[in-house]
This record gives sequence, C-alpha cells and structure tokens, in this order.
Amino acid sequence: MNPSSSALLIIGHGSTVNPDSSVPTRRHAAEIQNRNLFADVRCAFWKEEPSLRDARFFFADRTIREVFVVPNFISEGYFTQTVIPRELELKGPVTTRANGQTWIYCEPVGNNPIVTKLLLTRAHEIAPGIEPTETALLIVAHGTELNDNSAIAAKREAERIRARGEFASVGNAYMEEPPLIANWDQLTNAPNVIVVPFFIADGLHSYEDIPKLLGIERTGPEIFRENPHQIRGRSLYYAKAIGTDPRFADIIVEQTLNARNLTHAG
Repeated sequence: MNPSSSALLIIGHGSTVNPDSSVPTRRHAAEIQNRNLFADVRCAFWKEEPSLRDARFFFADRTIREVFVVPNFISEGYFTQTVIPRELELKGPVTTRANGQTWIYCEPVGNNPIVTKLLLTRAHEIAPGIEPTETALLIVAHGTELNDNSAIAAKREAERIRARGEFASVGNAYMEEPPLIANWDQLTNAPNVIVVPFFIADGLHSYEDIPKLLGIERTGPEIFRENPHQIRGRSLYYAKAIGTDPRFADIIVEQTLNARNLTHAG
C-alpha cells in the first residue's frame, strides 16, 4: 500500500460508563501512526466520540485514495456485520465513495491467527518459570444464553492452543453460561491456573466482575500486579484483557494487508 495515499480507520465499541474501554484502540492507533504506514490514522466508536457517522468525513484530503476500516472487535457479530457497515455506509468488502475514494472493510482483529500466539505469549509472561505441564490455561469470555460470537471465538482459540499440547489443560469459561468461571477450580486439577480475559479492553468485567467470580478479594487495576493469587489451594495467575496487548497494533496492520490482498486478487 502507498503510505501517502492510504488511511486507516480503527473502529471500537467504546462505552459511556467505562473510560478505559477506548484506551487500547487509541493506543494502537497512535502506535501505528508513529510507524508512518498510512497518511492518516483515526479512531471512531459506537458509544463514544468521535462517532461512526462522523468518521465518514475524516479523510477529506484528496490525496487519500483508499481507506482501510478495521473493527477492533474480538469476533464477527452484530456490530461488525450490521452496525459498522450501516453507520459508515459500506456496501460490502469494497465501497467506492462519490468522490472516488475506496473504503476497504477488513475482518475484525479477533479473526487473525496472531491472536493465538498473543494468548500464549501473555500466559507465559504473567506466569514465568512455572512448569506448563502442571498448569491449566482458561480463556474467559462473557457468554450468554443468546448467540455470543465472542464465546465461539474464545472456544476456537482454546482448541488451537490445546492442540499444541503445551499445558496440562486448556479450556474456556464464561461469566454467564457453563462452564462458569466461578467454578474454575472444578475445571482442572492443575496446581497452577492461568486466566486470560478474552476482551478487547479492561473494564468492570476484568477489574471487578471476573476477579470476584475467581475469589480474588481485592479488585481494581492493581490485581494484575499481584500474581500469583493463592486461592482454593491453587496458584492463580490473572492477566489483563488480551486486547490491551501492544502487539495488537501488528494485528491491525496485518488485517489491512490481508484485506488488500483479497480485494486486489486477480
């Protein structure tokens, strides 16, 4: 792609109650902007400013001929399939605006295979030196009785990591559907347990809800610095949400390359 004529728009969910929700998206945008891979890098959100509707007018510079739109979401779902295309007036993978500008709609970051590698890396980083064969890895998603694609994506990642045979066990747990994260000690007999929230950003779920379900008495951002937690006769290692990993910036860039290769194939 041409850094002088391409722009990047990263879409996040945002939140009206959790200011931390948009932080990873903004940080990834700043990092990518510093790499000078695009003429402009911007963010837009569903629940925060700047809005998705405003984003349609971000790239008025006539020198920008193509705009890559990357959803910073864990999985496909209502927002990536309905809300974002509707609000940005996208007609499919490729949309040509009235001014001749081409907007290329990329897959969400959670679909990238690098996510599996980052989950593994994060697990090893928060629990250095422990024996993997004596350790269980649990990937936590929200879960719901309704259709929850993030739960499906978390299950997919667990299957990929399990196939590598590095840990005593690898599984999924959910906040609102079985297997429940509150029963984590019943899901494995391993003396060491690593828990990684499969979310884009830290917030009430990762700071308070999941820690309480795990049995961690103290809540708040400091819990990530207190590993391991000695709970229910086990050593419990609790990680930040996977989407806060700075290396998600690499995934965002790769999603644009993948989309460009697909749209230019043949």
